[in-house]
Amino acid sequence: MTTLIPREKYTADELSRLYPKELALQQVQVAGLSANWPYCNAAQHLRSVIMSANDSWDELAYRRRLETFDEKDDSPVLSQGRASTLALGQRLRGLYVDQLGFMPAVLQDANHMYLRATPIPRALESVQQTFYGLYPPSSRAADFVPPTIVQRQPSHETLFPNEGACRRFAQLSQAFAQRTSDRWNDSQDMAYLNKMIGKWMPEDSPTVKVDGHPRLSGIMDTVNSTLAHPQETRLPKEFYDTKGRAIIDKIGIGGLMGDVVSRMVERTRAPTTSNRDIQMALSGCHDTTLAAVLSSMGAFQGEPWPPYTSHVAIELFKDRTASTAAQPAITTGSWWSSLFPAKSMLTPDASPRTPLSNLSEFDKQKLDGYYVRLRYNDRPMKVPGCRPAGKHYGDDESLCTLEAFKGIVDKFTPKNWKQACGARLGENAFPENIEPAGV
Repeated sequence: MTTLIPREKYTADELSRLYPKELALQQVQVAGLSANWPYCNAAQHLRSVIMSANDSWDELAYRRRLETFDEKDDSPVLSQGRASTLALGQRLRGLYVDQLGFMPAVLQDANHMYLRATPIPRALESVQQTFYGLYPPSSRAADFVPPTIVQRQPSHETLFPNEGACRRFAQLSQAFAQRTSDRWNDSQDMAYLNKMIGKWMPEDSPTVKVDGHPRLSGIMDTVNSTLAHPQETRLPKEFYDTKGRAIIDKIGIGGLMGDVVSRMVERTRAPTTSNRDIQMALSGCHDTTLAAVLSSMGAFQGEPWPPYTSHVAIELFKDRTASTAAQPAITTGSWWSSLFPAKSMLTPDASPRTPLSNLSEFDKQKLDGYYVRLRYNDRPMKVPGCRPAGKHYGDDESLCTLEAFKGIVDKFTPKNWKQACGARLGENAFPENIEPAGV
């Protein structure tokens, strides 16, 4: 695992098979993007906010230089992460603008887009670079207003598994980490790793362990980060042993998916709904986010850990031939109808987060004719719960019905994330019965 080597563009045959003419693409949500390695020459080109003489705010541009004791010239610092996320934006443009015509060639404004990043700076930079690749300056209107990138307080962040803000999740994570340590620390695989790289471990933690210092996941990050860059920062060659890297990779998220499904449900509503016009969402997150999304949907079986600049695209389609459910007349004057008057399609109880089991038959019918696909690094993924007849489109098991997809996500979407994080503290981390993912 290093930086993702993207596949070639879809051929005409692949495109017609993945995007049949009977289905109209409605929305795309892309998660991932983060390059994860701050190996960046942009740090030499900085701006500081300053107050000018007339009490207004301005920017002072400056360069940063690292002073050292030796006289050797600084070698150029690479920006692999920025280049790879820029390329991701260009690939998204190639597919959704050039090949499918889903997004406009020239962007007048960003009202149809939702951009979000975690508080980690590299995630924000990745969103910026991806947007730049998707819509470079030449593809934006002359009066284009800079887009808004949404960020949340760290205590409210759901774009990555948030152990720091969610006590119950921290307990679950620690329990699973301990079980992983018990399983692997005395294994033959770990003995092989210690034979190869154990001599470089620190004196206070001389053996390689899942829960060692450094942790095995930290060793994995260091190996993959340095492998993507020049020799100047490489580790000893034993760290790059093919068998050892395979072992490390092998051992090596409900609130977010609830947000994703909510946006898709809102997309099926009348145009009066605020998020109805969101066509594309870009979320700058992390490898742990992608692994959690795919694992929770049962679509991560046998996959290696996500390489840098990986992404998951969640696409919403509408069957062009499907009929639309008739809209009932609103007879109540509730506060909800005052917010969404006259043309609101849903009752106050049927918010986008309402579980499928609590929806009325009429509200369920509004999901008919809509389909969802997960694409991981440009490969369609199959969700186990969407394989039965009637839960996917035609013969394509990668195209889940929105109803089936929502039903699966509902099972691990908390009604209230904050409350769930403070509930069941101290209880057993493992369920009594096996709970397969993605069904």
